Amino acid sequence: MTETTTTSGTPLLEVRNLEVEFRSKAGVAQAINGMNFTLHAGETLAILGESGSGKSVTAQTIMGILDMPPGHITGGQILYRGEDLLTMGEEKRRKLRGMNISMIFQDALSSLNPVLPVGWQIAEMFRVHRGFKRKEARAKAVELMQKVGIPAAEKRVWDFPHQFSGGMRQRIMIAMAIALDPDVLIADEPTTALDVTVQAQVMGLLKDLQAEHNMGLILITHDLGVVADVADKIAVMYAGRVMESADVFEIYARTANPYTKGLLESIPRIDGAGERLRAIPGLPPSLTDMPAGCPFSPRCEFATELCTAERPALREIVPGHRSACHYAEKIYAMSAEGTEEARA
Repeated sequence: MTETTTTSGTPLLEVRNLEVEFRSKAGVAQAINGMNFTLHAGETLAILGESGSGKSVTAQTIMGILDMPPGHITGGQILYRGEDLLTMGEEKRRKLRGMNISMIFQDALSSLNPVLPVGWQIAEMFRVHRGFKRKEARAKAVELMQKVGIPAAEKRVWDFPHQFSGGMRQRIMIAMAIALDPDVLIADEPTTALDVTVQAQVMGLLKDLQAEHNMGLILITHDLGVVADVADKIAVMYAGRVMESADVFEIYARTANPYTKGLLESIPRIDGAGERLRAIPGLPPSLTDMPAGCPFSPRCEFATELCTAERPALREIVPGHRSACHYAEKIYAMSAEGTEEARA
């Protein structure tokens, strides 16, 4: 990731006004409400937010693995190289899945089949999509295990998932995801439950593989620290909506949304020894009973009557920086002043 990342041409992936809801006896939950973003080759988009904000549902919808019912896609488009995945035939979309758009799932242990050797599971990608024979597919599995840093790959290719550590299982998931050189890789919480050292190794591996294959990477996480060194741009989600989107440097230096501001202030700081860690008060709203105005208003220190009555649109504050807040300019100015004071 560089500060001067440039994008041009048709995006690899473009999500336009995506809406997803879940219908149950308890009511209709608006899981995704007007999601928009673009992803170009070699670019990393980080999607941030608390649990339940809609991050994983977005990934599942893009991959075409959303459980329907209870899930229902009620609007929008998902364009891969200009072609809408939502209107594409299932057979064609199945061929794209894994070969062109791939995904690393959140929990490697539950995502891997416990009764099949890891090498068999990696090799299956080549048998199904490329028509490789068993011996040839096994050789590719060993090659990929070596590529993602599994020691003694030739000996461990027939080991089972439970025989690997959490970090090694995540590497195996990455090997499966990149097996067919996809254009787009979605990593859903790839460092969950890993210690900080292994987190750094996994993120470094993803960064190296992305550079090697010029993949577009969507990194889904709730950890602002994880994305600081790898993301090019960030979309912050809350209650199924994008609350703020901008270049990664812009988000960290000059946020224009109170929710993002709260997330940034909740990160422990090395220079904040002895200070009480700040937290966002309250809980996210129920998706079946959303507030009439801004969904963050019950927890927001800047909320007024306008916020509780009228839902703010996601609008551009400065070029490339968008925020869904009635007082975005005020918060942006406060953040800019704070940045200048810190530099002084």
